[in-house]
Amino acid sequence: MRRLASLVLLSLAVCFASMAPTLRWYVFPRAVKIPPNQYQVTILEAKPATLLNYSTLKAEQVDKITIIQTLKGNVAESKRIEKDAGRDVVVWDSLSHVAGPDGKMVSQIPERYIFDAHTQDPVHATGEMVDGDAVRREGIEFKWPFLTEKRDYQYFDAQARTSAPIHYKGVRDFRGMEVYYFEQTIPWTRVPMPKSMPIKGITPEFLAQTGITRWYTTKRMFWVDPVTGAPVNGEEIHQEELRNARKLMGQDTVTAFAGHVKMREDYLRSTGELVRTNRTYVLLLTSYLPWTFAGLSLVLLALALWTEARNRRPAPEPVTPS
Repeated sequence: MRRLASLVLLSLAVCFASMAPTLRWYVFPRAVKIPPNQYQVTILEAKPATLLNYSTLKAEQVDKITIIQTLKGNVAESKRIEKDAGRDVVVWDSLSHVAGPDGKMVSQIPERYIFDAHTQDPVHATGEMVDGDAVRREGIEFKWPFLTEKRDYQYFDAQARTSAPIHYKGVRDFRGMEVYYFEQTIPWTRVPMPKSMPIKGITPEFLAQTGITRWYTTKRMFWVDPVTGAPVNGEEIHQEELRNARKLMGQDTVTAFAGHVKMREDYLRSTGELVRTNRTYVLLLTSYLPWTFAGLSLVLLALALWTEARNRRPAPEPVTPS
């Protein structure tokens, strides 16, 4: 009976020992992914800010500029692209809508971002675009990979339509959560005019005819949860200028927008709660369960050896009466 018990314990020890690496190195890369139907809205604000008044064609100080960023998973497009890509694909249709202090639209830029649901690597397919312009992304955008590493990444800049390094700057504490801090500075770069403009008749084509060009620079900052790869906070010190503008505006350079853009407090809280929930699920497969199973296998192995040792212990010799 003891021999049977030791064999059962040994079998369970082997089972749990094999499950530990299987969960981490086989189940995790396949089971953890971005859902194709994700929907997310984030509101950011710059308070105060400088904004071009297109009615007077003058830059003005305003109390607040609001940026509404929407990410919506396009399930139908994901399924279509997956047929050719042969892997799980996520398609995000995003919109960055900028509103002035009166709530009226200043500009809005749509994007379609296509990426691998597991690794967040870009997937190049028809429809990948920024503001109607076809692009070919390199690197990440919006989200870092699961189990983010302490290194620089290539990050896609939607304004410039190019990728540049975003630099790892170390570990930070953000509201009780240990995060990785990343920073990217885009130097002054000529960028396209938004196709949606706030004043009827003022179009990118009209501005191009006057010789006006649009330039932009930004310092981009992200506080990223290393487990899920999701930013828990993002900020930008953002500047835009219209140059060669004397013909239309009476001066060579006019500020179109300048301000320190930050996530609104209520969205900071909701984002942190969502990241903590998803973090637990990822840690179950990468840490909690594998280490629990590994420890349990050692305990079961020790019990199996102890049971087997007791089984092999010689029985005491009978005592014969004298």
